Order: sequence, then structure tokens, then C-alpha cells
Amino acid sequence: MLEVQDIFAAHADEYRQNHKLPIVHHKALNSILNCRTAKLGGHVDTCPSCGETEISYNSCRNRHCPKCQTLSKERWIDARKADLLNVGYFHIVFTLPQELNPIIYENQKELYGLLFRCVSETLHELSADKKYLGAKIGLTAVLHTWGQNLCFHPHIHCIVPAGGLNSLGLWQHSRHKFFVPVKVLSRKFRGKFLTLLKQQKLDLPQSLLNDCYNKEWVVYCKPPFKTAACVVEYLGRYTHRVAISNNRILKFENGQVSFKWRDYKDGSQWKVMSISAEEFIRRFLMHVLPPGFMKIRHFGFLSSRGKQTNLPLCKKLTDTVLSQKVKLSTETLLTKILGRNPSVCQSCGYNGLMRTGLSPPIPA
Repeated sequence: MLEVQDIFAAHADEYRQNHKLPIVHHKALNSILNCRTAKLGGHVDTCPSCGETEISYNSCRNRHCPKCQTLSKERWIDARKADLLNVGYFHIVFTLPQELNPIIYENQKELYGLLFRCVSETLHELSADKKYLGAKIGLTAVLHTWGQNLCFHPHIHCIVPAGGLNSLGLWQHSRHKFFVPVKVLSRKFRGKFLTLLKQQKLDLPQSLLNDCYNKEWVVYCKPPFKTAACVVEYLGRYTHRVAISNNRILKFENGQVSFKWRDYKDGSQWKVMSISAEEFIRRFLMHVLPPGFMKIRHFGFLSSRGKQTNLPLCKKLTDTVLSQKVKLSTETLLTKILGRNPSVCQSCGYNGLMRTGLSPPIPA
């Protein structure tokens, strides 16, 4: 299977020579280039039964690497299962107008943070209104910065339990459809974001702000999940997704990359796009996040503080079965991912491969 790594191996050096890159982009390129190669070192496992030897090279663990997110995703999913409530859940997507894209890209850390703040405050303020729900809610929000064609398209996916704690400390169930109309959400979100954006002192042209005020912003709410058990697995598809997965790359020839993408403006049809390797790398690097930026955040009774105080009460009020949380081992998670036990020899089936050596990283 073709990989992002193959494209980087062939053209990253040339791209670096032609473009001045920030350190975080250099790190992402190096990590993906070296992932699961001898440069990062590894370990040797030997089967005591048949003597078969397996060499496994280390992963780069960079959050932008297409090969390194599966195990992280499974660990995250396993940890979140303890936070599930016995209620329905909604999936809401907040999208910024494309007119703001250049401003956001030039001020990523500040404006991505502002986007999270506005999404959280919009949902909390409207859900607290008795006209809609009259309760304090919890939510998990995930930042994505790309569209299917790899172009810059910042938006936030939210998973919101269908209800919250009212002023009496009781659980207030939401309506079957989302408790706040999406038009109300959209206009509240628009007003809040543009008001706070003006306070950033970015010297924005008034014409740009006027255009954004006069435009309807897209907020989309999907129907609620049938069962809470589906929620975390579904959200896991979004939390650890990178700009493009390797299985979407179809062809890499003569400096051209072809990949499949879903065109949501044309009935969600799958199409094929071909661009130069240089353009592919440029688009990929647009989605490398600022160092240390948290792209997954929890709010309300799902925040770190809320989980200690209000989440146990929410579980009790929603008749959520309290089970002893058992953290799955790395071997168990790898078995789920690989479809086989990594401790079992692939040649003879003996269960008990032994670590017999280490392969040190190759100095740069």
C-alpha cells in the first residue's frame, strides 16, 4: 500500500530546499519519514519453539503520522468508556466561513483556542436557557483543520449527551431532536466568535467582518445515537484522525499523487484528485498543529473537574451501570488492532515470543 511516507521520502528534501519551514513542520516530516524504520531502532523477538525471528521497528508517535494513531485511538477509546452515560448522544459540527481561513492560518494557536472557547460557551449558554433545556451539560470537542481534499477547513466536532443537570440537581432530559435549534446555535456562535475576534487586535478589515456577519454560518447536528455504546467508538474515528490516511492514496507516479476524496457538495460522491507531490506536502503540512496544542477537549461535567464532582451524580440519575474500570493491556489492544495476538509466533503458532535483542536508533 502506498503511504504518505513514500511521498515524503521522494520529495521532502526538495520541498525543504524550496520552502522555509517552521520547526514543527520539520519535526513532523522527520517523524513520518523515520517511522517504523531502522533509524528509530526496534526490538527482536524470537520463538523458542521454531526459532523464527521477528524484528519490529519503533513508531515515531507523532500525532500527525498516519501509521501511529491506531494504538493511541484504542487507548483513548478504552479510557473514555468509563465516562459514558445511559442516555442518547448528539454529534454537532461547528464550521467557520472560508473568508476567515487566511486569518486563522496565520494565527493558529490563538484562533484555534478561540474557536474552542466560542463553541463551548455557545453550547453552555444556550443549554442553560430554560427555553431550550435549562441545564448544565457536558461535551467533548475535537478540532479538525482539513476538508476531504486536504484544503484548509477548520471546524470542531462535538459529542454532547442528551441532557444535563438542572438547578435542582436533577437530570433534565433533552428533546428527541437536539435541544437547541441549529439556526439559534449558528447565530449565537457567529456573534460570539466575531465579537471576540475583534478583541484580538489583528487589524482586520471591516469589510471582512461585515461579510462574515451577513453570512449564515454552518452548524450541523446529526440525529442522536441509538445506544451509548456506539458513541466512543464513533468519536474515536474523529479524535485521532489525521489529514489523510494511507488507504486513500491511490497512485504516486512521475511526481504526481492521486488520492480519493468525498465531495460533500456533490451528493457525497467519491472522486479522485491528482496533484503534484509538492502541493500534496504543502497541503499536508497545513494541518500540523502548533506545539503542545490540545485538539481534544472536555467541558462541563465531562471536564477534569466536572468528572470528579458532577459525573458520578449524572451516572446515578441516568441509571448508568457503575462497573469496575479495568484498563486494557497494550497486548490486548494490539490483538484488537492486528486481529492476532502479537505474542504468538506467526510461523508455528507458539504463544510466548521472547525478547532477545534490541536494535538501537541510528544517529542522525
